[in-house]
Amino acid sequence: MCGIVGLLTSGHALPVGHINAMAAAIAHRGPDGAGFAAFIPGLPVASAARAEELPAGRVLLAHSRLAIIDTGEGGHQPMTSDDGSHVIVFNGEIYNYVELRDELVGLGWSFRTHSDTEVLLKAWMQWGDAVLPRLVGMFAFAILDCTARRLVLARDPFGIKPLYWTRTAEAFAFASEIKALLTLPGVDRTAAPQALFDYLRLGYTDRGEGTLLAGIHRLPPAHWAIIDLDNPAVEPRRYWRINLSHRLDIGFDEAAAEMRRLFLESVRLHLRADVPVGSALSGGIDSSAVVMAMRQLQGPSLDIHAFSYVANDKTLSEETWIDRVAAAAGATVHKVRLTPAELVGDLDAMIAAQDEPFGGTSILAQYNVYRLARQTGIKVTMDGQGADEMLGGYPVYIAARAASIAKAGRPLEALSFLRRACARCGYPARAALLRAGRWLLPQALQEPARRLVGESLVPGWLNGRWFAERGAVADERLPQPHGDVLRSALLDTFAERSLPALLRYGDRNSMAHSVESRVPFLTPQLAEFAFALPEHCLIAKDGTSKAVFRAAMRGIVPDAVLERRDKIGFATPQHDWLNAMAPWVESLLNSDTAHAIPAVNATVINATWSSVQKAGRPMPNYLWRWLNMVCWCQQNAICF
Repeated sequence: MCGIVGLLTSGHALPVGHINAMAAAIAHRGPDGAGFAAFIPGLPVASAARAEELPAGRVLLAHSRLAIIDTGEGGHQPMTSDDGSHVIVFNGEIYNYVELRDELVGLGWSFRTHSDTEVLLKAWMQWGDAVLPRLVGMFAFAILDCTARRLVLARDPFGIKPLYWTRTAEAFAFASEIKALLTLPGVDRTAAPQALFDYLRLGYTDRGEGTLLAGIHRLPPAHWAIIDLDNPAVEPRRYWRINLSHRLDIGFDEAAAEMRRLFLESVRLHLRADVPVGSALSGGIDSSAVVMAMRQLQGPSLDIHAFSYVANDKTLSEETWIDRVAAAAGATVHKVRLTPAELVGDLDAMIAAQDEPFGGTSILAQYNVYRLARQTGIKVTMDGQGADEMLGGYPVYIAARAASIAKAGRPLEALSFLRRACARCGYPARAALLRAGRWLLPQALQEPARRLVGESLVPGWLNGRWFAERGAVADERLPQPHGDVLRSALLDTFAERSLPALLRYGDRNSMAHSVESRVPFLTPQLAEFAFALPEHCLIAKDGTSKAVFRAAMRGIVPDAVLERRDKIGFATPQHDWLNAMAPWVESLLNSDTAHAIPAVNATVINATWSSVQKAGRPMPNYLWRWLNMVCWCQQNAICF
């Protein structure tokens, strides 16, 4: 796990000052070492431990190292191939590197290190882009082919590891984090109107290739691109996707057995490290399953350290569940509790770590969990991210399941299911019914239907004219289902609306404290299996979510945890926190930055805050997003 940056120019050689500044901006991602490389066509690659020791180059690469596998010199980067023809900078882990290495040895390759980096480099030299679907891991990497005079960028199937790029008048640049690109002169800092609308109104971020900055782009998950040294254009190519048309004809018990096998195999691979591996434990089914699987696979000798956020509000606290799982696993649990004063102290650093605004204060809890892990001496954790979006874990999926049943010609069964499921998990039946109806409506009718029930996509606190003049579209239509509605709903949150943002939050929060966060639910094998299952395996007839996974974990996870109906996670008392932070809120609302942002009507926002304070109105979610955006604009000198 590391940070990578690079510069490429089709013209004159670049001085090393820019690459040094870029690497320094993400040094937190890799405090265990640094390396630099420079290349000019026709000359050997030059490498150095310090940028100042490099010559100028047409291509400049840098790496900040967090040593996890082959922690000695064997894992040092940038890494050059034995013949000098290829150079790699790599952020992430390839968990099946042992198996790939054995295969490569059988093909005649030799190895001088025990690192997954060398395996990845030689696997690319052997198989090219055909190796990408074979990799089990999280990765973002750049490989320079000195002979072909091109740079290859690639990102893992789910986008667990980040990769951004931009173009200035002088160079093409890429980096693990946006802040590294913002060190370059000439980067466009203008806010992207569509992305800004999607965030402020809908709470969506990290969608597609765009970011909240018009001049900075991301390489999408499951894509790779070739950058020609003489014509550095980016044309991403997809190498993997979920196939919604694939269906498994499988019984529930057989599905549970296969789910158990796939999950345990994934956890086994994710435990590969040359340093201790801990876990983030929320007390929910997914994180509990990870901790219990660690014990199941490694036996009593494994020293498990788990890290948990505990809310002071008893209605949001999962401490009872955390303690129950820790006792069952024989794990040492470390807990963090937060106060508003501590949050105010963290906010600037937290927003800077995230690079882009984020959806709510639960991200602050996660930030502190990873800080506690690092303070305890753990630099790798395993997390339960991704299971909800694959296996139907959120209550909102009840509506999609009901819509699937109705679409199959069984409307009365759909209504009966909706009543049972909503009663089981406490989800409002009216909201579920309305959302199920939206899934069944053609896209052309979704917005008129929304207006009929009094929902506006451009409320008064947004400057609708400003967005319209810049081509931003107010649109929250659900995609047309491809077959079963539930699969379409899952894929929508999995690939577009939810998981990409959650993965960004987890990456930045963990790496801000130099901790590697691993997510064993997110492998192509597990995802393909989950998306091919019959819908009743995901959400049972009585509304039980993640039904097949609960069955798969019987005998591993305590029954009481598997039978939970509620879902809390890293829930925080956002309303109470913001009220307690009133001076901070008011200073932001009255700042010059807030009043200079044309996308929002600051007067309406201020009136909303006043009514929350004086009349005790519920805190609208958009208020946090607005405050977060003001901080982000202040920190990054954003233009409009």
